Amino acid sequence: MAEPTDAARTVLLTVDDDPGVSRAVARDLRRRYGAAYRVVRAESGRSALEALRELKLRGDSVAVLLADYRMPVMNGIEFLERAMDVYPGARRVLLTAYADTGAAIDAINVVDLDHYLLKPWDPPEEKLYPVVDDLLAAWRAGDHRPVPFMKVVGHRWSARSSEVREFLARNQVPYRWYSVEEPEGRRLLAAAGQDGLRLPLVITPDGGVLVEPEAPELAARVGLATTPTADFYDLVVIGGGPAGLGSAVYGASEGLRTVLVERSATGGQAGQSSRIENYLGFPDGVSGAQLTDRARRQATRFGAEILTAREVTGLEVNGAARVVRFADGSAIGAHSVILATGVQYRRLTAEGCAGLTGCGVFYGSALTEAPSCQGHDVFIVGGANSAGQAAMYLSRFAKSVTLLVRGPDLSASMSHYLVQQITEAPNITVRARTEVEAAHGSDRLERLTLRRVDTGEAEQAEAQWMFVFIGAAPLTGWLDGTVRRDGRGFILAGPDLTVDGELPEDWDLDRPPYHLETSVPGVFVAGDARAESAKRVASAVGEGAMAVMLVHRYLEQS
Repeated sequence: MAEPTDAARTVLLTVDDDPGVSRAVARDLRRRYGAAYRVVRAESGRSALEALRELKLRGDSVAVLLADYRMPVMNGIEFLERAMDVYPGARRVLLTAYADTGAAIDAINVVDLDHYLLKPWDPPEEKLYPVVDDLLAAWRAGDHRPVPFMKVVGHRWSARSSEVREFLARNQVPYRWYSVEEPEGRRLLAAAGQDGLRLPLVITPDGGVLVEPEAPELAARVGLATTPTADFYDLVVIGGGPAGLGSAVYGASEGLRTVLVERSATGGQAGQSSRIENYLGFPDGVSGAQLTDRARRQATRFGAEILTAREVTGLEVNGAARVVRFADGSAIGAHSVILATGVQYRRLTAEGCAGLTGCGVFYGSALTEAPSCQGHDVFIVGGANSAGQAAMYLSRFAKSVTLLVRGPDLSASMSHYLVQQITEAPNITVRARTEVEAAHGSDRLERLTLRRVDTGEAEQAEAQWMFVFIGAAPLTGWLDGTVRRDGRGFILAGPDLTVDGELPEDWDLDRPPYHLETSVPGVFVAGDARAESAKRVASAVGEGAMAVMLVHRYLEQS
């Protein structure tokens, strides 16, 4: 371990209100870093701040702050925010008892959080020390300067501003949000020479200004890879949800030169989930963002390329090559392709919803909006697991959460454990046999017209927030004329391609399609985009791995 840059011993400070946990963190830190750093522990935010002020008066340096999130009186985010005034250059870590995406997003916006860790962190050699090693290296290299961050200036009720914030959050890019209605937001606009008519405004750490940036431009400026490093690969994976990430991990780990192409952010619908509790190996649950981050890092560690903000518009067969075309006209080739494009939430056709999308009406969980629901009444449309997970998450912020479902109850489409949690939640109400007839508001959602599907009775309800989860449509329109799909657009594969035991007329091989192989040899499908798939995270990951196994079989026989 390299010595700290200051002559005086540099401090690593940890604060946790549980004495046992506090001692355990300090013990593990001293075991690894005690020879070069001084480890200071505190059992409350107040005492930790006092310790920091004393260190400041003595001229000591503080390299890393580790704070527990769920402390009474002053939680971890509040402590880190106040600690920034004393040691703005210290790297900041939030300790959580479970995957708390909301806390992490809050911390990114408030205290420029560098990392968050789950308790327990055993073994520290795998879960604690690599994180602290990286933070110490960054602290030394950065000459103790604060972590640079993006600034986003926008209107609170702007669909485009919401999209930019969601893009940055889902790609785990730290940023600070400023409303144009706030003094600091107006000062930033003036400094950038903008009048506020075109928003959002994004200011990069180097002072660059982006006005109403599109995803590819934003991705390039924040350091996300958008350009492939080669023209030809063994495997192209299209889609970065659980199935696509599973394919990328197994493809790259088994020696295939693999590139994953994602049009927005890795994780898909699962990446937007606030909490997944029935995924194998996570008894305390895991957030979609954390699961996605781990899978992405795992794929890149094995050598997979991940391209973000690249939209695929076409698939062509050129002899033994499969050519993937992008919206900008460029293309890459490969021996094989896995289609893991997933699905998107269907849009509400009720009057007024289209014009208020992003201005109170959201599709999916929109985690960046959750803290703004504090003390408000929230409506959720849908009765499947994604709606239930969102209801439980938003109930932590909202005054009340109302689930609107067309059926008689939740049991037909929601997992039993979620139904139980919703039943026990004091501020969640389920309104059965109810649908949204219209959404009202000038520049933001103000009220809803709700209608009983059995009686036709209608009523008005005040509303500022509505999150919609009403089934999914596959993102496969760009495959029209190339790959066979069913009447709803889901991709047919394997046995589903046969009709009365006969293979398609255009199938020119002397073997039947492999289980996940589409009507184009060498092109496979995995996850929610496949016809009759299970629509579960675990099955999508499994299909991604199975598809790679079949890719190997295809390549061996080609």
